[in-house]
This record gives sequence, C-alpha cells and structure tokens, in this order.
Amino acid sequence: MSEPSIFFFEVNERQGVFHRRAFLLGGLAGAGLLTLTGRLAQLQLVEAQRYQKLSAGNQFNYRLVPPPRGLILDRNGVALASNRPNFRLMVIKEKGMDVEATLDDLATLVPIDGTRRARLLKEINNAPRKAPVVVMEDMTWEEFSRINIRAPELPNISADMGEVRVYPFGGAFAHVIGYVAKVSDRDVEAARKDPTQDQELLHNPGFRIGRQGVEKAFDLDLRGRAGAIKAEVDAQGRVVSLDPAGDIPATPGKEVRLTLDADIQNRALEVMGEESGAIVVMDIRNGDLLAMVSAPSFDANRFVKGLSGAEYRALSEYERKPLLDKAMTGTYPPGSTFKPTVGLAALAAGIDPNIRINCPGSWYYGGRTWRCWQKGGHGAQNMHDAIKNSCDIYFYQTALKIGPDAIATAARGMGFGEIFDIGIPGQKKGIVPDREWKKRAFKRNPANQIWFPGETPSYGIGQGALSVNALQLAVMTARLANGRKALNPRLIKSVGGVEQPSGADVPDMPFSKEHLDYVRGGMAAVANDVRGTAYRQSQLGLGDVQMAGKTGTAQVRSYDKAKSRNSASVQWKLKDHNLFVAFAPYDDPRYAVAVLVEHGGLGGATAGAPRAREVMRVALLKDPEIRARIERPMPLPEAPVETADGVVEGAAPDEPEEGAPPPPEATTPPTTGQPPQGGHI
Repeated sequence: MSEPSIFFFEVNERQGVFHRRAFLLGGLAGAGLLTLTGRLAQLQLVEAQRYQKLSAGNQFNYRLVPPPRGLILDRNGVALASNRPNFRLMVIKEKGMDVEATLDDLATLVPIDGTRRARLLKEINNAPRKAPVVVMEDMTWEEFSRINIRAPELPNISADMGEVRVYPFGGAFAHVIGYVAKVSDRDVEAARKDPTQDQELLHNPGFRIGRQGVEKAFDLDLRGRAGAIKAEVDAQGRVVSLDPAGDIPATPGKEVRLTLDADIQNRALEVMGEESGAIVVMDIRNGDLLAMVSAPSFDANRFVKGLSGAEYRALSEYERKPLLDKAMTGTYPPGSTFKPTVGLAALAAGIDPNIRINCPGSWYYGGRTWRCWQKGGHGAQNMHDAIKNSCDIYFYQTALKIGPDAIATAARGMGFGEIFDIGIPGQKKGIVPDREWKKRAFKRNPANQIWFPGETPSYGIGQGALSVNALQLAVMTARLANGRKALNPRLIKSVGGVEQPSGADVPDMPFSKEHLDYVRGGMAAVANDVRGTAYRQSQLGLGDVQMAGKTGTAQVRSYDKAKSRNSASVQWKLKDHNLFVAFAPYDDPRYAVAVLVEHGGLGGATAGAPRAREVMRVALLKDPEIRARIERPMPLPEAPVETADGVVEGAAPDEPEEGAPPPPEATTPPTTGQPPQGGHI
C-alpha cells in the first residue's frame, strides 16, 4: 500500500500568496500614510503663511481707491486742470436685493426724478454682483450727512468722498486741454487688448478718462496708480470696520506743464468776443506756444458731468462751431498774409525786388479781369511797396513769373502743409498746391491733372486751392521773424518734471538772411508806415517798441459779378475771413501772433490787427526785459539852436493831426479797412 501524498507544496503556495497580498496592502497603506503626513507637513510648515493670508482675506477686504489725476499747469505754475472733492452716493448690487424698494428709500433722502430713476433701474439691473453704481454726484453736505446718519438702515448704500476734475478757466483752454468723461463700453473693450491698462480701475464708479487734447494724449501719465483701503468684513462681505494701518496709498498722476501763459490765453479769448476764429501766440526764440485760442469755446466742466442730448445738439449745430478747434483743425485760405511767403519765393527765384509793376486797379489775363482791392490801383510798385500796400496786381503777375512749384517750395519751408508734433492730436495740414499735388488730387479725372496758368494768380495772393491753419500762420511768422531757424512749435513744456525738447533744436531755413530782412522790412512798413495797410491799428503804445505785420482778407465766395464786396447785408457764412500776422519788437523779435476772424466781414486791418495788438501788448508787458525797455526814460531832445539864416536845428517836425490830408509825396489814400471789389488786403 502506497504512502499518502503530502500537500506541503499547496500550503506553502497559499501562504506565499497571503504574504504577498498583505505586503502589498501594507505598502499601499504606508504610502498613503506617508503622503498624508507629507501633505499635512506641507500645509502646516510650508504653506501656512499662504493660508493665513487666505483666511485673513475672508475677514478683510481691499477697496480700490482711484488715484488723484495729475495736474495740468501753465508755464508759470497756474493750474489749468485740477481736482476738487466730490460727495457721491452709490448703490452696491447684491443677489436678491429689491432695487425698487432701495430707490424708494433713497428718494426720501435725496431728489431722484423719474428720468434718473429709470436710468438707475437699468444700470443696477445690468451691473454685476457687488458692483457699485453711482446714484448721485456732487451731493450737498446736508444730503451727504443724511445718508450717513441712515447708513445702518441702508445696507446696500454707500456714500463717500471722491474727486472730480475741474477746469478753473472754463472755456479758455478747452480745445487745448480737452476734458475727461465717463468710461464707455468701447473704452473697456479697447482696454482688454492693452496690458498697460488697469482693468479694475476702469470699472471703478466715477472714474474718468481723457477725451480730447492734453487730457487724451497724456491720459496714462495723468491717471497715476490706484491704491486700496483695508476693511474688515462679515460673512456677507459688508464692512464692519476699517484698518488704516493696512491701507495702500494711491500714487497721483504725473504733472503736465504746458508752455501756454494763462494771462495771454485769457486775453486772447477775451478780445475775440462773440467772433469766431483763432489766435496763436508763439515765442520766436524757442518755439514755445504762449496762447492757442479757438473761439467760440465751450465749458469743459460741463462735459465732466455729461451733457444732455439737447445741450450737445445746441453746441454741435451752432453755425460758429464751438466744438471745432479753429487753431489746428480748421483750415482756411490765408489771403494776403501769404504774400510775404510769395515774396520769399520770388527772391529765391531771382526776381529783382526793385523792378516796378504798374497797378491800375485791374489786370486782364486769361479771358477775365483780375482786380486789386484798391479801386483805382496803387500805381508803380516794387516788392517792398507791394507788401506794404498789399497790392494784388503785383503778386498776380509775380506769381505767374515764378510758377506754382516755386511758391509751394517756399510755403513748405515756412511751415505750411506740415503737421507739427506738439503732443496733442487734431491738426489738419491743409493744402499747399503745386503740379504734383494736382496729379494726385485728380487721379480719376486726367483732364484736371494739368496745372492751368489761370490758377497761379489766385495762388499768388493766398487763394485758390491753398488752405492753412492758424498754427501754421504763427509758425510762418515766427520763422520769418527769427530770421534763421526753421522753428517748430512746442506746447508740452514738461511731463512729470522731465523737460521736453525745445522747438529751436532745428536746422536753418532754406532762405538767405538778405531775403528774409527784405520781406520783414515790408511787414514793418505795413504796421508803421503812415500809408501801411494796418498803421493805425498796429501802434502798440509801448514806447519805442514797434510791431511788424501783414493783413489778409480771404474770400469765401466769388465777386466776379458783384458790384461791391461790402458784406454788411449778407449772411454771416458768406462774409470774408479776416487775418493778421505780426511780430514784435521789430528790432529784436520776441513774439509772433496770428489772428484769424472767421467771416469777420471787414478787412484784416480792422478785424484782425486790433486783436493782435491787444494780445501782443500782454505778451510784451509780461516780458521783464521788454518791460524794462518800455519803462526806461526817453532821452531828452537837444535844445533847438537858431542858425544865422533863421533855420532852427534840432526841432522836431510837427505831427500831422488825425484826419489831416496825406503828405504831398503820398500817392495812395489811407485804407479804411473795408476792401472794395477785387483782391485782398
């Protein structure tokens, strides 16, 4: 009988399987415990500070504080744009809040009319949760106090003090500085694509961004950096107490200082009165703009709060266009103020300035009669006399001799047809026509691409296709007066204390000193020769300081079949534009001024020159060196000595009385300021 089988092998196998499983499970349990221990250690030791902050974040909250917007100052530190306190009332939207009931409660404390209520209902319902919506700004102290006393009963209401932009001079600087306005949906959408924008700040109630002028061009510099207020909150996020020690201070925006002078700017707007136009004043030594006024203007403070539809339509539909910047954006024919530039072009082309051209009052050319503003003519004129008397016949014929290209080259050398980098947008460069310009302008009409000879005479007196802005006229005058540098205008003096480049860091002009001196001499005669077209209107009354200038009258309609250019009976938009450019002192040029009176209806000597004189007086009297010169005692005249033949030597000639007949050598009557038919003064 065989021995029974021993099953040790099976027992051992089962034990081995058990041990392996136990080892595996033990290993997994150990790994889990090790991982848990490591995670606990990480939370307790490594990330303890982080979770402490998160815990504190549930207890404390930071409320964003908008930074004070940077100041805009004039060259002497006078504030042109600053900030003032603003008491605001806001509703903070919560989930499930009864908006109607909340507004009913507020209506018992502050005035809320039906229109505002409807707007607020829409804004609050569309706002995201916990987003504040401004209900009222510029509350009185009494209204602000009533809200704060009832604060415990109004859980979703907040009343605080912020800042709002204010423009102390109202409309005097409105076109240059611009204004700020509420952030629109379009602004928010554009900001999402710009990493430099503070998204949270844009959503802050009451925050404003620049819309025009300096406010827009330097918006990011003026904004500054937001701060925050640390506050303890409850489980619902409501403020329990404040923790001033944890506040993060806001960084104010940078200070922007302009080259403008508040006194000169205000005087320029004052002398414009009810007229429409522009005045630009420029420092001849460095290109600084001392005034840049567009009239009529508008109160920029009204735009900060927001205009109603009716208010905006009234501004935009007014025929004198207060919203248009006539100093940079509006372009006009320069009329006879362009004649000094034509004179430079003629001298550069080799025209002898002493050759005389007879002016009988009219000139037949190209199948039509071209008229001079002086009925009866000026007689024989050289270039000096033609500038002094603003003789159209001389410049008609001189322009034909040199052609449009030579005139355009000189015009560009004087700053016409150019957009200057003054730091703010809005300039229009106008048109400086020549043969190449016609080819470009009439690509679709080859028949009109040819420059016709009949277009040149008008070009010679600043009419035709030529158009410029008031800033370019001031640059032209400043360059001419400087006599060497092709000055560029400068508006921004410094940003955040960093000085901006001078307008005098430029190359020389492409004109000889002799030619510039000759043309300046003609302009001096305009203002100081008893027969100059602006003699009576250009006397400064400041001792021996004299002003040199040039008048201009630019047509806006044809006078071919008109018996008279008297526009007293025509509607405003059909009257001529009046212009005057000048610089002073003539013997030591410091300041240049350009005046444009839109549809003034009178000659440049009557409408433009007196305004230029008044603004120039302010600029000169504010200059310490010029003021010292004016206040210096005049030298005593030598005592008259009677000679043997009875002649008294050293005696001053008698001054002619006002209204006295002209001296015998004078060949033209004094201008009345109202141009007869034809031509331009």
